[in-house]
Amino acid sequence: MRTILVSGAAGIVGYGILRSLKRSNSPMKLIGTSIYTDSVAPGFCDVFERVPRTDVPDYLDWLLALLRKHRVDVAIPGIDADMYKWADRLAEIESTGTRVVLNSPDLIARCSDKWAFYQRQLELKLPYAIPSHLEMDFDFLKEKCGLPFLLKPRRGFGSKGLVVVATAEQFAGIDPATKPTLMAQPIVGRDDEEFTVSAFCDGRGSYSTIMALRRKLSKDGFTEKAEVVDEAEFSEAVRDLCQAFSPVGPTNFQFRRTDHGLKLLEINPRISSSTSIRAAFGYNEALMAVDMAIENRMPVQPDIKRGRAVRYTEDHIFYENSVHL
Repeated sequence: MRTILVSGAAGIVGYGILRSLKRSNSPMKLIGTSIYTDSVAPGFCDVFERVPRTDVPDYLDWLLALLRKHRVDVAIPGIDADMYKWADRLAEIESTGTRVVLNSPDLIARCSDKWAFYQRQLELKLPYAIPSHLEMDFDFLKEKCGLPFLLKPRRGFGSKGLVVVATAEQFAGIDPATKPTLMAQPIVGRDDEEFTVSAFCDGRGSYSTIMALRRKLSKDGFTEKAEVVDEAEFSEAVRDLCQAFSPVGPTNFQFRRTDHGLKLLEINPRISSSTSIRAAFGYNEALMAVDMAIENRMPVQPDIKRGRAVRYTEDHIFYENSVHL
């Protein structure tokens, strides 16, 4: 039996990974971790472990002890903070015998700063880059980007922290201390022409599997509604980006379709928040990652069902002596 640990199990990525792994036909012992004791995480794993915050001094010692205690075969980060920490301390973590699902350290570092990543796209003359600016001057940004334009944190993943600016008054209301952490972009394409594309990459500039979803975002920046679409439209762009950045394992590319072709919103160098949706349609990147980590075997393109998915709020009840879905 394989023992798999998923961190950040209280979040949509973490419990999405756990839900995907539960679809496996092979026996697995699933360990979920979270800093929260009152989350839904215990409902999706066999063993729940409360952990300290990733930024506390003894976090790594605690993690190493946990991996040894459960003899974990594979660990998958479900939150960005763990991805960064684990990438920095990979040798120590893998000294426990645990294999870690992580993208290339270079891509993780590049994607941690959207401005630096944009600059690298310009250097490589990639046609998918969205013009970006650091100058926090409303008139300048109005001229360069038009109205409304978008402000986004330079650091951070997903669509968290995005602000759509339509007026000078709104721009003036943004905390001056925050502006140095932001960058501006024009709003390209339409909301209903946004796509989240996942590929399993080989680290040598190519990929073996791919799946594309047209999506609608929730107010929290996660996929709320999704429809399976033909991945062929995105294959060239994903191939170009793989050749440019050599991602490893499950990698998420987010695009908007425009009159000037596909534009790249960002790359998430990890399993994305849509992973449980993808698994339900036959694209189980969490299982692919586990197989790759243990057997060093690249996945083959699965048959992907067509359809759509809708996320909604539901109840998960924990009785005193049992778990009830």
